[in-house]
Amino acid sequence: MENLSKRLVEKSIEAFILGLEIHNKPTIKYRIEGFSFFIVNAWELMLKAELVNRGESIYYKDNPERTLSVDNVIKKIYTDKNTRIRLNLEKIIELRNISTHYITEDYEIKYAPLFQACVLNYVNEIQRFHNVDITRYVAQNFLTISIRYEPLSNEEIRMKYSSEIAEKFIRQANEIDVLSSEYNSDKFSINIQQKLYITKKKSEADFVVGINSSAESKVAIVKDLKDPSDTHKYSYNNIITVVQERLKKRNIKIGYKAGFNQYVLNLFIDFYDVKNEEKYAYKHIIGNQHQFTYSQQLVDFIVEEIEKNPDIFVESLKVGK
Repeated sequence: MENLSKRLVEKSIEAFILGLEIHNKPTIKYRIEGFSFFIVNAWELMLKAELVNRGESIYYKDNPERTLSVDNVIKKIYTDKNTRIRLNLEKIIELRNISTHYITEDYEIKYAPLFQACVLNYVNEIQRFHNVDITRYVAQNFLTISIRYEPLSNEEIRMKYSSEIAEKFIRQANEIDVLSSEYNSDKFSINIQQKLYITKKKSEADFVVGINSSAESKVAIVKDLKDPSDTHKYSYNNIITVVQERLKKRNIKIGYKAGFNQYVLNLFIDFYDVKNEEKYAYKHIIGNQHQFTYSQQLVDFIVEEIEKNPDIFVESLKVGK
């Protein structure tokens, strides 16, 4: 058993290094897909080694020749479904599963925060479970994910890809933004941002811009049309996840045994006719299909209504049904 665990850890480290090498090599275009494949494999092997150390089987009971899937292994090790490490891994597994069908290199900037958190989580967990210092194999500076900072706007994505693929890209990116903000944990994502601030103190500035004709660089404040993919970022499932998180943080429990779930959200949407309120919902039409996304305002509205009287919140939505 000890030898099996050791071999699994050794293979895990190899997969981890391969993932880093693929992602950080600038000449490889397949790096997001390659990294997601190898980092998931590294986690699977490392966690299976931990199960072996615990004396647990890594094989299916009804098929002893097959080892457990990575999803099953993660659930065995991280039993709390809200563990940020588990949530991070599940999101990257989802990316790995769709990479076969969709080109994802254009959204590298969106996935980089998840990847960076995943790398550091792996470093910490292999130390915790197997007493392995990964810097004996990889230099510390190599553990930083490198990215090409050239994000495409939603409009550019729509121009480059078909409607179906473009909207899938945008929904995935919005989901990462929403969850990263709500979870606010460096075990789920580590943001990589570049921000510009205007200051009147020239000594504090990295470069100078002006608003008059004599300035070398010109800037202007403009008004543009609001893209519903930016104003209505929340998917149906994201609404449920985020409301649950908000209630948990505020220690609020609604008077419904199952808690805030699909049933309660559907009651709320019907009661307030949410889908016909532009500030709360937007209907995306792609060919013959349509799909709704929702705004931050809706999340705030739901939480505010629950806070007023959580005990009878669900019952009040049933009135008139």
